[in-house]
Amino acid sequence: MTEATGVDQLITETADRLFTQICDHEAVQNAEAVGAAPEIWSAFAETGFPWISIDEDLGGSGGTLLDALEVLRLVGYHAAPIPAAETGVLGGWLLANSGHEIPAGPITVLPNGTSNIEASLSGDQMTLTGTCVRVPWARIAERIAVLVEVDGQSMVASVDPTDCVIQPMSNMAGEPRDTVCFEGTKAPAAPCVAGVNPEAFRFRGALSRAALMAGAIEKMSQLTVTYTNDRIQFGRPVARFQAVQQHLVWGAQEAAIARMAAETAGREANRGSAFFEIAAAKLITNQAAARATKACHQAHGAMGMTQEYPLHHYSRRLWSWRKEYGGDAEWSKWLGNAAISQGADGLYALVTGGSSVLS
Repeated sequence: MTEATGVDQLITETADRLFTQICDHEAVQNAEAVGAAPEIWSAFAETGFPWISIDEDLGGSGGTLLDALEVLRLVGYHAAPIPAAETGVLGGWLLANSGHEIPAGPITVLPNGTSNIEASLSGDQMTLTGTCVRVPWARIAERIAVLVEVDGQSMVASVDPTDCVIQPMSNMAGEPRDTVCFEGTKAPAAPCVAGVNPEAFRFRGALSRAALMAGAIEKMSQLTVTYTNDRIQFGRPVARFQAVQQHLVWGAQEAAIARMAAETAGREANRGSAFFEIAAAKLITNQAAARATKACHQAHGAMGMTQEYPLHHYSRRLWSWRKEYGGDAEWSKWLGNAAISQGADGLYALVTGGSSVLS
């Protein structure tokens, strides 16, 4: 286990080796074309990685939230086209904490809330009606975990996707973000344990995206360094030109900032409430994604815009993920309100103490 991150080094090495072997440029391109990557998912699932952080007695692989977030960082680093965040950190978390069985296949969730969904409960059966858009990987999911509030109680329904109408859609990166229509869909439902509710789910979703983006920004920066050192212009590598070096510094700087923010939020979330740290991490990684994408594409020039070169796998994912589970405005407002609630004399304590001050 590394002292800095609290993650078992074997997890990092194994996941990185796995993705290096199975997740090359051609595989990512093909997944975007067909909307799925069953071979990549199968190899990933064989390791038990999708269910890390879910207790073994609940059907998971064990491990900590930090371990799961490290796997997500590597999913982002390799642009792996699989529902890793939805299956374990989000959907698996919801199902396990409401007593549902964890399926052997992919899980997805409704990321945009259920304000357009009508839910009624009869015993342990829930009936759902309505439409939810931009549902990740719904077309390949084995179960859809639906978190709703019924009479003030947080409930999770475990929905069979074949009981819904799924309209395939994609985000900017070509990842499935489908429209799911519930037409009186019935599914088993159960109450959540304490602490599992829509607010906690929203923050956990933001943390998952911060981890994914941290990995993607890091890889994008490394690609840029390699390309500018290999590209010869006027008799020398373009990386030796001062203007290009500035872009390289910006890319590396944003990668370091994003990873630090995501890991800090992950450590706090592993200990308990981390709303302040997660809000800050999501805002930081959102902004880092915008700045790093600009710097790295600028250094690559036209090459960065071609389908044959992998940079777009990362930049397009970053621009998609930064809008999920809260954009810049939403998290800036949340952090501003948190600061205001502490007053002028409490600002320093909030910045240094984070969520422990708010709780």
